[in-house]
Amino acid sequence: MPPFLVFAAAAAGAVYGAKAIKREWRRINRELEAADRDAVDADKAVRPTLRRDPATGEWRPGGR
Repeated sequence: MPPFLVFAAAAAGAVYGAKAIKREWRRINRELEAADRDAVDADKAVRPTLRRDPATGEWRPGGR
């Protein structure tokens, strides 16, 4: 019976460890995605929108 208890305890520990790793993985991904969204928003605020000049056909920085 004791080897079975050791095996059961090891299995329970492995399940708990896997859940803890999964929880941490998701937390880190949420932080990275939020930082990426902030970077994209900041980049859009800095770069002007390009508009096509109907007279020349060239692309020029224009209004938003």
